Amino acid sequence: MEESHAMIGGDGRYSYAKNSNLQKVAADDVKPLIAGAIAENLDIQRVRPIPDIFGVADLGCSVGPNTYFAVKNIIEAVVQKYKSEGCHDSNLPEFQVFFNDHVSNDFNTLFANLPVERQYFAAGVPGSFYHRLFPKASLNFVYSAYALHWLSKAPPEIGDLDSASCNKGRLYYRNAPNEVGQAYSAQFAKDMESFLSARAEELAPGGLMMILMSGRKEGTLPIQSSLGPQYQPLESTLLDLVNEGIISKDKMDSFNMPIYAPSTVEIQTIVFENGCFDIVRLLARNHNFSRMPTAQECRAGFEVIFSKHFGSKNMDQLFDRFSKKIAGMPPLSGDDLIRYSLNIILKRKP
Repeated sequence: MEESHAMIGGDGRYSYAKNSNLQKVAADDVKPLIAGAIAENLDIQRVRPIPDIFGVADLGCSVGPNTYFAVKNIIEAVVQKYKSEGCHDSNLPEFQVFFNDHVSNDFNTLFANLPVERQYFAAGVPGSFYHRLFPKASLNFVYSAYALHWLSKAPPEIGDLDSASCNKGRLYYRNAPNEVGQAYSAQFAKDMESFLSARAEELAPGGLMMILMSGRKEGTLPIQSSLGPQYQPLESTLLDLVNEGIISKDKMDSFNMPIYAPSTVEIQTIVFENGCFDIVRLLARNHNFSRMPTAQECRAGFEVIFSKHFGSKNMDQLFDRFSKKIAGMPPLSGDDLIRYSLNIILKRKP
């Protein structure tokens, strides 16, 4: 069964809206990439299936404010593209923006904080982006930032206590046996194919899709994921609670983070086999990441999925202990400093 991984809503202390600055910095960093991709690759004569309406979708938008900035950057770039081809203000298309996330996402907060002077009509589209969400050829630009590394679910076999592939005693697949990493890779390939097949129906021919997501260094195995260091203290905290009898060992052994960081070759292979898109750009970037995510940042992103599995009564203790654990840790160094991200731009084939 597909899982829901909504972030904490509202605007409180642990909300995603208050604890997503790292994601905002990463999204702002690609503003020139968005502008360049649209200027160089958007065929404005081909991508308008409905006269004078330009459809934009942010898949995995969460509750803001990052989605507002991304949408603004996209629309500004599209307007500039039209003007560069001689279009006057009076002839610009109207923009329809669709904000998508899980059904359990806090759409009330999202829409309560929409920019007043926005240049678009806004609509919410709840549901998993691993399935169809929009009518055929109704979108012209699809954007997804740091959402597609969330799998539809963790690979079932690695959470099966009776399976030889059970990932016991771990929260994630870093340094796990190879078969665990391969199970994650297979689940990602299956999910990504579903994602691309759905978008192939929804994007107009010539339409663009930009994906930002966590990745890993080319030539490394899945179990060498650069995301491992940020999950290790959280895993260690959970194991402390297991050793003290606060959380059962079976609960720990049957839980795995449904997050995967692919390589560029994996992306290329999946896109090629799907056959509906041309790769305009596929760039792997590495960043120095000297600090651990704070307890509040982790809680904003993970509390919902953790509380479903481990029980909501354990969340305060879990994140309080996590906060103390990272406070006593030395700074990250060497390879643990490096995080990899993928910037992907795809174009719908005619």
